[in-house]
Amino acid sequence: MNVLGYRYVTVSEHSMEMADFFQNKLGIPNGREETADNQGGVFTAGDSQLEFWRKSDCMPESVMLQLIVDDADEFAEFASARGIKLDGPMFEQGEKIYALTAPDGMPLTIHSAAD
Repeated sequence: MNVLGYRYVTVSEHSMEMADFFQNKLGIPNGREETADNQGGVFTAGDSQLEFWRKSDCMPESVMLQLIVDDADEFAEFASARGIKLDGPMFEQGEKIYALTAPDGMPLTIHSAAD
């Protein structure tokens, strides 16, 4: 059971400012093309990403942490054995996903490639 990377995701009214900051001020390439429906950015380093998305009716303002692991089922079993309540698995975009809430209320998901 290995953590391969992290995705830190924010949805806010400041997504374009954050994308501009990382891309144009810090010089990190934005992995997403901006369109009218897709405003924000994805900035990748190894297996980790920073994601900034524009707040909308279908995407409320939030902050989320995603753990990218080699085996979501094994990780979920490990967490569950320690008393953590998880929802899932769910399948989306080729990934198996479990969801939980961190002690500070932050949504957290566990992802691995779907079998």
